[in-house]
Amino acid sequence: MARMYSGKRGKAGSKKPETNTVKAWLTYTPVEVEQLVVKLAKTGKSSAVVGLILRDSYGIPSVKALTKKSVYQIIKEHKLSHEIPEVLLSLIKKEIILSKHLDKNKHDMPSKRGLLLTQSRIRRLTKYYIRTKVLPIKWVYSKEQIKFA
Repeated sequence: MARMYSGKRGKAGSKKPETNTVKAWLTYTPVEVEQLVVKLAKTGKSSAVVGLILRDSYGIPSVKALTKKSVYQIIKEHKLSHEIPEVLLSLIKKEIILSKHLDKNKHDMPSKRGLLLTQSRIRRLTKYYIRTKVLPIKWVYSKEQIKFA
């Protein structure tokens, strides 16, 4: 399937393990993995980065297969998650970077288009999160709010 704003297909990336079973060579218990997730989350890492660290440094192919919970669910259970979802936070950070770049380089039209696409993604996501009651109904996305973030 093609991407939303280009005719190109998605880029190839790392694949999830084919079977969702615990490997025999894995020495970690579910409790140990949960403690590792909490420890990494307390250092300020996002759930995506926690998953990458566990995969690359600790050799844990799938946290969900081992603990029966996703990394985000574990972080949420221990009350270490943000009020704003991670996807929305990363898009807001991206918009801050792009707007700072455009302040210095006013004639960079591809970046200007990228900023517009990022802003529209943020608006779509906020509507979704308000509809699913992840964000409060009165939560509004604005430039002033971003500058303080």
